[in-house]
Amino acid sequence: MSDPATLPVTPAGVTSARRRWAGLVFISVAVALIIVDSTIINVAIPSIVDDLAITSTQVQWVQESYTLVFAALLLVFGTLADRFGRRRILILGVIVFATSSVFAALAQTGELLILGRLIQGVGGAMVLPTTLSIINATFRGRDRGIAFAIWGSTIGGMVAVGPLLGGWLTTSFSWRWAFGINVPLGIVIVIGVLVFVLESKDAGEPRRIDVVGAVLSVITSASLVFGLIEGRTYGWWLTDKAPVAGDWTWPYSLSIIPFVFLITVVSGVAFIYWGLYRQRAGKTTLLAFSLFSIPSFRNGNIAAMIVSLGEFGIILSLPLWLQNVLGYDALQTGFVLLALALGSFVASGVSGAFGNKISPETIVRFGIVAEIIGVAGLGLIITAESTWLVVVPFLFVYGIGVGLATAQLTGVVLKDVPVAQSGQGSGTSSTARQIGSALGIAVLGTVLFTAVGTSLDAKLAEVPGLTAETRSQIVDAVVDSAGSVIPSFEERSPELADAAREAFSDGTRYSAYAAAGFLVLGFLATLRLSGTAPHAESRREDAVPGQSIPAAETAGEPV
Repeated sequence: MSDPATLPVTPAGVTSARRRWAGLVFISVAVALIIVDSTIINVAIPSIVDDLAITSTQVQWVQESYTLVFAALLLVFGTLADRFGRRRILILGVIVFATSSVFAALAQTGELLILGRLIQGVGGAMVLPTTLSIINATFRGRDRGIAFAIWGSTIGGMVAVGPLLGGWLTTSFSWRWAFGINVPLGIVIVIGVLVFVLESKDAGEPRRIDVVGAVLSVITSASLVFGLIEGRTYGWWLTDKAPVAGDWTWPYSLSIIPFVFLITVVSGVAFIYWGLYRQRAGKTTLLAFSLFSIPSFRNGNIAAMIVSLGEFGIILSLPLWLQNVLGYDALQTGFVLLALALGSFVASGVSGAFGNKISPETIVRFGIVAEIIGVAGLGLIITAESTWLVVVPFLFVYGIGVGLATAQLTGVVLKDVPVAQSGQGSGTSSTARQIGSALGIAVLGTVLFTAVGTSLDAKLAEVPGLTAETRSQIVDAVVDSAGSVIPSFEERSPELADAAREAFSDGTRYSAYAAAGFLVLGFLATLRLSGTAPHAESRREDAVPGQSIPAAETAGEPV
């Protein structure tokens, strides 16, 4: 097989152009693979709870372990891709991801499943920043805007397609196939990338990896998310005497959680100080601190992180509510959430139609407003008696917002980043999103289960004949099972089942309101983004010393 870089190119660059767009298809499939896996598991959670008997805290960790490792390693692999080759790291990431999916599919305990998800996060962290970096280094001008839109729309669409696919696999086969399907998809991606995607990496002297910065970033993100998830287990301030490791219990009256957050603050400050020190010394840094002097990059990342916090948190609570309260099965839940995907695809068409007339920043703001309307609307209509008919319209509006905001915000963040720093730039951008989504799952998951426990305890206090001990046991059963025990209450006590359904609806509603609140903050953050003319070439097209030039361009393709 001929090397793609040596294939004949017509004067118009037709062959090269076709290969680029064909390569974009497989890059988008790679993105779809890792994004689907972050959402496909949502509708399968009740089945996993029943099969592996995991607790509500483990439910959060099944979600969070993947996202946490994903966020912690994005910067590392963004830099490694620039140094060793973007295509090489992408392929390696897909292989790691597919292999760990087999491990997760065969897991017999909650702990093994969480371990499989952790390894998946490593593979996902290899894939996401390299896809962005390849697009950044391969496409130019108006084509780059189109490529970013396709990349962003893929993320928006897959957020909802994942639950539908997961629902079908869980209902028709087993939740294990939600992981097993990654293997054939991974094989297709590897073959397509090898055939159609050109290798690219930084020219000049290879950069050393900032190992200390990498360790500090992992400690910062891991401790923050651990504290947010486990706070309700160990106590936010005073200890609940829950075992920390095995049978060992924290011996002090002050909870372990404040110490965990202290570690977050100290390691976070140390990470920033260390990075600035290395930058002043002329050494490479894990985070491209110099890029934050670019207004579009700085403000865009702040907005992206806050928006992701609001976007992905609600995807945890909604499938649990649809199945455990409304009684839908996994496939029916997937069909309900399909409204989100349809909205996202509609947004892609709208974005394309107005992309030449409205600045990307304005489109992002329209998208976030639509998200706020959709999520806040869900909060207003969620009750134990709601049906899919009232849920679907708000999910559709929410999907439109996700499609508009996700696709355009990526291009806004990276529009002024020099190509030579595209790996660090895309890694930072992806990290901001993933940190936001990780915090969203942690914060909104905590809001959900805390609110469910508080609401149910209050409702059970009004039921005659229930002792405080019995009431506590019922609350713990509902919260620890993430609501999956609610249907079993119907035979024992319809009154108890109604109280549990109403309490879980309350928790889901508060989670939606919290998500809407974060989206409002994200909208306010976008007001600091300055509008630019659609498809205008930014200064990052200027020559940058040492920047890599894709092989397609050196082969004679006009830029």
